[in-house]
Amino acid sequence: MKEYTTDAIRNIALVSHSGAGKTMLAEAFLHFTGATTRLGQIEDGSTISDFEDEEVRRNLSLSTAIIPVEYKDHKINILDTPGYTDFIGEVISALSVVDGALVLVDSVSGAEVGTEIAWNYCDDFNLPRFVVINKMNRDNANFEKALASVSLLSSIRLIPVQLPWGERSEFKGVLDLLTMKAYSGDGKEIGEIPAEFQDQVENARMELIEAAAEGEDALLEKYLEGEALSAEEIERGLRKVVREKAFIPVFVSAGSAEIGISRLLDAVIQLMPSPAQAPVKIAMGKSGEEELEPSDDNPLGAYVWKTTADPFVGKITYFRVYSGLMSSDNRVWNQTKNSEERIGTLQLLRGKEQIGVKNVHAGDIATVPKLSHTSTGDTLCDKGHPIQFNVPEFPNALYRVAVSPGTQADSAKISPTLTKLSDEDMTLSWYQEASTNQTILQGMGDQHIDVAIRKAETKFQTGLKMEELKVPYQETITKDGDARYRHKKQTGGAGQFAEVAMRVSPNEDEIYVFKNDVFGGAISSGYMTAIEKGIKVVMRDGVIAGFPVQNVSVSVYDGKEHPVDSKPVAFEVAGREAFKMAVKDAAPVLLEPIVNVRIIVPEANMGDILGDLNTRRARVQGMDTEKGRSVVTAKVPLAEMLRYTTDLRSMTGGRGVFTLEHSHYEVVPTHIAQEVIDARLKEVESKEE
Repeated sequence: MKEYTTDAIRNIALVSHSGAGKTMLAEAFLHFTGATTRLGQIEDGSTISDFEDEEVRRNLSLSTAIIPVEYKDHKINILDTPGYTDFIGEVISALSVVDGALVLVDSVSGAEVGTEIAWNYCDDFNLPRFVVINKMNRDNANFEKALASVSLLSSIRLIPVQLPWGERSEFKGVLDLLTMKAYSGDGKEIGEIPAEFQDQVENARMELIEAAAEGEDALLEKYLEGEALSAEEIERGLRKVVREKAFIPVFVSAGSAEIGISRLLDAVIQLMPSPAQAPVKIAMGKSGEEELEPSDDNPLGAYVWKTTADPFVGKITYFRVYSGLMSSDNRVWNQTKNSEERIGTLQLLRGKEQIGVKNVHAGDIATVPKLSHTSTGDTLCDKGHPIQFNVPEFPNALYRVAVSPGTQADSAKISPTLTKLSDEDMTLSWYQEASTNQTILQGMGDQHIDVAIRKAETKFQTGLKMEELKVPYQETITKDGDARYRHKKQTGGAGQFAEVAMRVSPNEDEIYVFKNDVFGGAISSGYMTAIEKGIKVVMRDGVIAGFPVQNVSVSVYDGKEHPVDSKPVAFEVAGREAFKMAVKDAAPVLLEPIVNVRIIVPEANMGDILGDLNTRRARVQGMDTEKGRSVVTAKVPLAEMLRYTTDLRSMTGGRGVFTLEHSHYEVVPTHIAQEVIDARLKEVESKEE
């Protein structure tokens, strides 16, 4: 593959609901342009985009694939993104580095949940876009109905640039309103528009010309004076309204049948901005915000939008060059990690195929293997001209599972494996929950987690088992408590003796405070460390249900010691037991984590959502409307939200979304607390057996 300069590059994301045909459209682009000799099929796992084992097994795109398409002396970097909601992190990463998007819509299903989510993210990144009504050869295909469903999503007016030449089994090609020609099949055969479509085409063309005229004052003036606009003027005006997002052009296709391919590629080149025409990228430099002109002559500025770990190649880093020129066998500065990286062979990926290149020009997207320190979200630049790109905002994790090593041999590998998986995916993370002694893996949904666990096994040879997730409860006290404990142990040799008296009291401001209030030398101050050590063991392991004790002040005020038998270990035991007794005397309670939840659903689902929240012990904080959808905010116990991702999708047909973040801890209602305590004690007993 030859090198392409900035003006000849287009960076385009394919986004849609799952199953709208993104992967097959990318496949058709490659076959039409001669990059492949046959059209791959999803069913037999032969597509260029879906090359990972798990994607082939599921017949589903799970990550973003780069598909460079060479056409008419241009290179179009097609980023084929997953459509399933769990993998939204891949969509966000891709949209953050492209200059335009093709939003695919199934001609039968119309705009669906994934379409809406992708559309909103295109709005967030302020991207010009095309709507492509795809799969026009399906039974029950309906162009007008599908188009109407998209118009409900869009605040920007949709303007057809093409009309379908027939529908369903009669779909032959596209009637192009720019050239006023009929393109059959993939577009290589060009003919006149059939007579039966003439009136429909003329009416649609008038709308298109009117929209194009709004692109420039001179064109609008000419149009209003009744003068005809030339084909070049219409294209020029349309280019401007597309890039300014005043209108969104609509195309038709059938990717699997390779219909409508040529004119869609032509439109990407003609109407979508090159990196040089896209909005200037802003980075943070030494003296504040800095505009990065996409020129090879400027200082280097590259953003790492994705990393993957390959068991054979090692880590592969995906980046986009916003400014400057990236060259093989060179050194660059990682401003995020404050370290230097050696660039080996730069590569363009086409699916899993690696094509080595010498230079990557401003505006292009490429990869490099085996960088030591670089991870997703990092900025690569010149050491003498440091800059930093902002990382896009990713949604909080919504779904959590507890994982444990599959075998003893996996124990040592679990931490590095989970770290590598999280480095690859900005919506995946893990942590160690001390209160339950569980390793928690969190992501966007059950499919997301399932794929991560399978990837751990196949890519990193680390077996992971899923366990029931435990809620990180805490224990605390609600009044003052007092206890005295004497530890006395006499064996054949030296004995053990220690007596400790202590008070405990609630402390809302701090997790733990320890005071030595012994006067008159009843206990030597040297033993206080041992007493405190015993207390901390109990605070970690709990008193009533085995959860950490929080918000307690401890005062050791009296005790006794023996000149021979007293030793630190004796005072540790005495401190431990006295603290347990004091806590039990202080009306201990169980605390549960409360989370702030924000739920966005269609208005029709509002009643179901509120009814369901009532069953989850939720306290609704407010209700609002946003973009025609209902928004509920509530405080809910975490224990009631562990599987809410799946439940919400079920209640709303996948149209509901929510965010969740920790708020505070509250006392668990007595009847629920007893259930938790009984379950915990039963668990401890079973382990001891």
